[in-house]
Amino acid sequence: MKRIGQTLLGILLIIAGNFQLHAQDTATKSTRPSVALFLPLYLDSAFDASQQYRYGKQFPKFFNPGLEFYEGAQMAIDTLGKMGVSMDVYIYDTRAGKSVYQYTQQPEFSDIDLIIGSVSNNEIKPLSDIAQKKNIPFINTNLPNDGGVTNNTSLVILNSTLYTHFESIYKFVQKNYKLAQVVVFRKKGVVEDKLKGYLDEIGKKATGVPVKLKYVDLETDFSTKNITRHLDSNITSLCIAGSLDEVFGRNLCAQLTIINPKYHVQVMGMPTWDALIQSDEKIYKGLEIFYSTPFYYAKTDPISNSINNYFKNVLFSRPSDMVFRGYETMFRFGKLLVDYGSNLHASVGEKKYKVFTDLDIQPVINTQTNTLDYFENKKVYIVKMQDGVVKAVY
Repeated sequence: MKRIGQTLLGILLIIAGNFQLHAQDTATKSTRPSVALFLPLYLDSAFDASQQYRYGKQFPKFFNPGLEFYEGAQMAIDTLGKMGVSMDVYIYDTRAGKSVYQYTQQPEFSDIDLIIGSVSNNEIKPLSDIAQKKNIPFINTNLPNDGGVTNNTSLVILNSTLYTHFESIYKFVQKNYKLAQVVVFRKKGVVEDKLKGYLDEIGKKATGVPVKLKYVDLETDFSTKNITRHLDSNITSLCIAGSLDEVFGRNLCAQLTIINPKYHVQVMGMPTWDALIQSDEKIYKGLEIFYSTPFYYAKTDPISNSINNYFKNVLFSRPSDMVFRGYETMFRFGKLLVDYGSNLHASVGEKKYKVFTDLDIQPVINTQTNTLDYFENKKVYIVKMQDGVVKAVY
């Protein structure tokens, strides 16, 4: 508990002032690039007016994503400092009762050169508008959507959109399941119809032999009988979960585990399955489960080992993927900012300074207006999970 309180209090002090790296004693504020980091830290919820921690020995889970992203970003800042990189980093708590607009009216914001945010849906557009007005990049690190933003060359989406995920899923299936039976099991719903529309549209545009997809609607309480009637036990069947609903996904994996290996089934899950599947890995023994993600962390490289050791020896815990995302985002774009300065806006797609993942930032063109709507990471990994072992296969 004491360690938790100290960590949160440290972040509170950083927000109260401005965190600066000094690579050289001669660096001045006017010569250092500035980064604004927007995170949901909930510091007002964590401490009362006398700076006492509110939750006793408890640590609410909703603190984790923002705090873990910050921890990763902090470690990247330390690394950059050791490399002689100097910059000003301002931390803004998006759950501190102030709007994005109010933060951007603070004096230091006039000198901001880069915005990085782990944000909510209603924060994407205002931050994108502000970035466009200042002609600087806004790196949206967590949400896989554009928040209604169009015609904005400042917005960069790192967490690839659903459509981009489905493009990668389709290419993976097209390449690896030419002789297999491919069945899309889904439930009825508006979202499910949208996902089907994605697959159908991508199939029409795809080059090469199109994937022959069989769509099957399942009722809420479906069982193995509802599934096996649509499968051929003599060939491999790839079962695609055509729904983002977690309950549906868990039940589908459970039923496929029962009939495997008699029916030689594998399952392609959704981009939301990362945490879902790993939490239930012991239940799906033997079943090969695939899902897509733009953030694959093998965690075998020296930087990952350093992060793991720090968390183990100093914080007595294990780093989540948000720590690695925070590190990668701050290091990569911070280094690019130092390299390109005011030209960073046109250089966010540079592939150098890879840390963990192969980001592929590409322009997204609006087909109706033929204008650039925003930039998006088009690199999506296909990951295989079987009996607790996770590895990228595409």
